[in-house]
Parts: sequence; C-alpha cells; structure tokens
Amino acid sequence: MSYAIISVGGKQYRVSEGERLLVDRLALDDGATFTPSVLLASGDGATSLAPADVVVTAKVLAQAKGPKLRIGKYKKRTGYKRHTGFRASLTQIQIESIGGTSRRGASKTPTGDIAPKAKETAPSAALPAGYEELTVAQIKEQASGWDAWALAAALIHERSNANRKGAIAALESASSEE
Repeated sequence: MSYAIISVGGKQYRVSEGERLLVDRLALDDGATFTPSVLLASGDGATSLAPADVVVTAKVLAQAKGPKLRIGKYKKRTGYKRHTGFRASLTQIQIESIGGTSRRGASKTPTGDIAPKAKETAPSAALPAGYEELTVAQIKEQASGWDAWALAAALIHERSNANRKGAIAALESASSEE
C-alpha cells in the first residue's frame, strides 16, 4: 500500500510507511506499538474504504509539547490588558508498516485483538444494558467500568450504526487503558 488514512484520537491523518507525525497526546509509553483504525487504504491502483484486511502499525517515539501560543486581549482607553498562553500536549509517532505484518513484530492494542473476535463470536447481548439511549458524555463516564467484551461490542455498534466520533474516541481510550 502506498498510503492510508487512519483515525487517531478522533482526528484523521493521511500516512505512508516510515512517516513521522505529531498527534494529540496518547496514553502510551515511549516505544509502545499500536494499531490505529484504518478508514481508507490506497495504492497499487486500488482504493478500498474501511478495509478489514489492511493493518497499520505505528510506534510511539516521544511525548512532546507544541509551540507556545500567546493570546492577548486589549480594550482601548480603559487600561484593560490580559495575556494568557497555551501549549498543546502532543505525541510523536512513526508509521512502521501499512498492509501486512510489521517489520518489528508489533503487539496490537486490545481493540485490535478483540474487535474481530467480537464480530464472530460475541452475542448481540454483549452491549451494556441501555447502551442505545446513552449520550456521549454518559459513555465517557461509564466506559471505564465495562469489561473488554462490552467495550468491543460498543465500539462495533458505534462504527456500524451510530458513528458518533466522541463515543468512538471514548471507547478506544477506555479499551487502550485496559
């Protein structure tokens, strides 16, 4: 594959093999390897949306801070001046492989291991009780107490039915914490 579009932390990135990029802070240690979800893969004259057979492997290189942004407020003739600043917390990652297995034998995240099994073997009752009526904020609060099967089932449900970005991000972060 020549490039892929992946989703990390609710944002989408176009990546190619060997590329380094800065993404929003991930709760992973330096040197950890993970597999982000692949939205599109293209190359060799073929493009496929939501490919099930394409795996992208990424490695966390370092945690970093973004550039300092200065924000100032000023109102003329009143003496009102306020200054504040902001620095984004970022993670630098490198794309190790697109397509087959990785070059260095990367380990997958729990979502990568559970989600395919959950589609085949998990009953539809694996969703937490009353999940369809939960809001994104309620999912964020309750997801940390769910087991791996419930998280995988909820993630599959969100990707296939509701497709709420906030809920998907909350479920992915809860499953990576396990």
